[in-house]
Amino acid sequence: MNDRYDAGYGGDQYELVGYDEYGQPVYRQIPAQQAPQAPRQTYDTYAQQGYGYDPYATGQQQPVPPYDAYDTGQRPTVSYDPYGTGAPGGGQAPPYDPYGQTAATGRQPRVAGQTAHIPQQPGPAEEPEPQAPAARERDYRTEQFAFVEEPDGNSEDVIDWLKFTENRTERREEARRRARSRVVALVVVLALVAVGGVGYLWYAGKLPGLSSSGSKAGTTTSAAAQNRDVIVVHLHNTGKGGTSTALLVDNTTTKQGTTVLLPNSLALTDDAGSTTTLAKSVDDDGSSGTRDQLDTVLGTNIEGTWRLDTPYLQNLVELVGNIDIDTNADVPDPAAKKKGSGPLVHKGNGQTLSGKMAVAYATYRASGEAQNAQLERFGQVMQGVLRKLSSDASAATITVQTLAQILDPSLTDKDLGTFLAKLADLAKGGDYKTALLPVQTDGTLSAQTSSSVVKDILGGTAKSPDAGSAVRVSVQNATGVKDNTEKARVVLLNGGFTFLEAGTASTTRATSKVIYSSAADKENATEVAKTLGLPTSSVTKGTVSSNASVSVVLGQNYTPSSS
Repeated sequence: MNDRYDAGYGGDQYELVGYDEYGQPVYRQIPAQQAPQAPRQTYDTYAQQGYGYDPYATGQQQPVPPYDAYDTGQRPTVSYDPYGTGAPGGGQAPPYDPYGQTAATGRQPRVAGQTAHIPQQPGPAEEPEPQAPAARERDYRTEQFAFVEEPDGNSEDVIDWLKFTENRTERREEARRRARSRVVALVVVLALVAVGGVGYLWYAGKLPGLSSSGSKAGTTTSAAAQNRDVIVVHLHNTGKGGTSTALLVDNTTTKQGTTVLLPNSLALTDDAGSTTTLAKSVDDDGSSGTRDQLDTVLGTNIEGTWRLDTPYLQNLVELVGNIDIDTNADVPDPAAKKKGSGPLVHKGNGQTLSGKMAVAYATYRASGEAQNAQLERFGQVMQGVLRKLSSDASAATITVQTLAQILDPSLTDKDLGTFLAKLADLAKGGDYKTALLPVQTDGTLSAQTSSSVVKDILGGTAKSPDAGSAVRVSVQNATGVKDNTEKARVVLLNGGFTFLEAGTASTTRATSKVIYSSAADKENATEVAKTLGLPTSSVTKGTVSSNASVSVVLGQNYTPSSS
């Protein structure tokens, strides 16, 4: 193979010096100076001359030993060196250069100051400097060269490590970005939940410190300026007698419904200006008179009266499909002929009551219980009915019409049905409650104890009758029966007297006494004795308490049934 390239006749000559990174041959220009050619040697075909065959044209021929015709093995030892390396045992001839220039064995290294060019490219602008003889004579082997394009295992490892490090760093950064995004999203969600919770509390009226206890939180409208629809319902016990009264309140401003229970001992002022009680007013003055008296005492505006007799309450419960309430007592069957029979209503949570059971529970008052205990059971039944009543005004009106009761002229069946449907919607949504109006022992209202109901729920102002408008009666119980005090209180309040409790005597008395201190109060003392069912002989003059006009000491001869 000829490693030289001749550009043309008489042109520059180039020789191969290596390959570039793309595998293309790289040449360099041969200097113009030519070294003197060595004398041409005669070629001996059968290697019988003094010079050996040089098959690779290295310019070195090996000497041939003398011919041994009989192969005696006594030839001088001569080593064959086809590459002309000059190994021991072989002669070394001058290198053969077919172009008349002494060439070094192996590939020629690049010489400083010379630029290699591909033949198609123009040659260098200046002539290269001649190579030093020592550099031309240096011997290089192929295995001594290492080309940069050859792959290096260490370099690949370094690249892989850099890639791994870079990927791990990127993953860490991506994880941090995702973590930051999650934190931001979580903060936003928590902020929205907090704002929503505060907004709900503000709307539902449960945010403390922003409004009174009866209104929605955040409502700027004062309690007195809020819009309310109020009707009064009187439950008449047609079997045992007696009444129970409650106010049904729909606060359209705060979207809150309330049943306000009114004790029978609530002191009212009748048309004549005399002091009476709620129970006596219902019996004597009827619906319109009692409604006006309640407006005066409570400072509210009652729009209508609903008289609900116990048979109609039973039918109402049956029409709505029974009610479910939490009962607080075992109620016996009023129609049971034998004593000791099982209760009609069992005490417990989530009791289902039919119409008959609801009436028995709403009117039940155990021995020794105050009237407020029975009143609270009536409130439970009313709220249970509202939860089962339809929230549609038309359907509720049909239910009222189905009762076929004669309503007060101030309230039509359509008005009552629409009103009850609104309350039913509030009761089903959990925006309904029951409250008891606190009344003092003399039946009057205290501004401090009644403000939570009168002011916040009804939006009115308590105006109890003047203390001097009724005879004040102090009662001490010496009968040995604790319940007699409460029974005497109810009787006196219904009689128009102001009741003052003097406690229980340390010892019992056989007879009762009615005491007055001045002659002007003798007539009042006689009326008190008649009201309590005591004989007039029990009236006597004596010392009474400073805040009472008449004092009564109940003895064992007092029988509540006689009053």
